[in-house]
Amino acid sequence: MSTHTHGGRTPEATRIHNIGYRHYDGPRLGRAYARRSLYSQSLRGAFGLGRSAKSKVLPMILLGVMCLVAAIIVAVAVATPNMTDLPLEYTRYAIVMQALITLFLAAQAPQSVSRDLRFKSVPLYFSRPIERVDYVLAKFAAMASAVFLLTATPLVILYLGALLAKFDFADQTKGFAQGMVSVALLSVLFGGIGLVLAAFTPRRGFGVAAVIATMTITYGAVSTVQAIAWETGSSGAIQWLGLFSPVTVIDGVQTAFLGATSAFPGGEGPGTGAGVVYLLVVLALVAGSYGVLMRRYRKVGL
Repeated sequence: MSTHTHGGRTPEATRIHNIGYRHYDGPRLGRAYARRSLYSQSLRGAFGLGRSAKSKVLPMILLGVMCLVAAIIVAVAVATPNMTDLPLEYTRYAIVMQALITLFLAAQAPQSVSRDLRFKSVPLYFSRPIERVDYVLAKFAAMASAVFLLTATPLVILYLGALLAKFDFADQTKGFAQGMVSVALLSVLFGGIGLVLAAFTPRRGFGVAAVIATMTITYGAVSTVQAIAWETGSSGAIQWLGLFSPVTVIDGVQTAFLGATSAFPGGEGPGTGAGVVYLLVVLALVAGSYGVLMRRYRKVGL
């Protein structure tokens, strides 16, 4: 609206300028749609989809290597005469390939949350019909799903290869199901830990370093102390030492409940009793990760 006065003359007639604004009268999709959209966008972002070509390189290479190794294992099994099973158990695959999984987590967990912190876009999410619990759940689910895709895809290749090689269907199906349960637990645990470490710094480099250090140092320290315990005859301590690293915790759970062969020194994984403790630790770490993220975003969203 504008008015103009010319000297002592009466102001001109008021003018209304139409600059094209109009109210949105479409459907209001609400929190559920916003949560699903954030989950989808975060999951796609973990593999560089919808981002620059540079962002796709590392996650796609890691996924490709995970699948290539599985394909090589299948080729060896098919080409070897009289072989009746895969040379590597389904439940062992993620443990053997843990370095690549850690690298993927270290690269993508900060990408998922650190950029929002750095560019102070978190309050913008909360200004829409989405709350802190929605943000945390969407990011947590997306990161766990990304790790699951990374770890489950090669198991599918192993399973299909085993069936093509005409290995026993019942044995392969059972092993495949056990492997899928194992990587599902690993994905939720690793996803939560990775997001917690990344959410405390807006700098992606610090988040990458924190994830790599936490995952590798804990595993290296636990494995070293377990080896010392084995060499000194303190084999009873080995199963309890495994509680102090995310990788060995998953190893213990799948050894106790999923028929896996333990990677612990001497192959002495936890029994059912100790396995219950391992499972409770996994659940506590997952719940703790969620709780820490909720607390973190109560502060950062203000």
